[in-house]
Amino acid sequence: QVQLVESGGGLVQTGGSLRLSCAASGRTFSSTAMGWFRQAPGKEREFVAAISSYTGTTTYYSNSVKGRFTISRDNAKNTLYLRMNSLKPEDTAVYLCAGRQDFSGYIYFTGPTEYGYWGQGTQVTVSS
Repeated sequence: QVQLVESGGGLVQTGGSLRLSCAASGRTFSSTAMGWFRQAPGKEREFVAAISSYTGTTTYYSNSVKGRFTISRDNAKNTLYLRMNSLKPEDTAVYLCAGRQDFSGYIYFTGPTEYGYWGQGTQVTVSS
């Protein structure tokens, strides 16, 4: 079982940057494949980025954030990160981290139903 808590959201101007963190409890974080999703009011949950378990060899991004966002993990700190640069008003949403056990070390997951662990989310608001 893994519990996830996001932090780092806030209000930022267009073109600004934020770094989100997702702190995980438990001793199995390293074997957990992780992902970031976001959900704006009235919209479905949207995939943002994913990283494979263990060393995070594989990462994958949605087209809407590719080149602007970077997902990373620090297993020693049991923490997942999302660095967000060149933020746009359309990036405004609640950002949630998600995890699932995976022992491959190279597979990533993009569907919300593929994840079993979820955080509560952190609000990101980008003003124009």
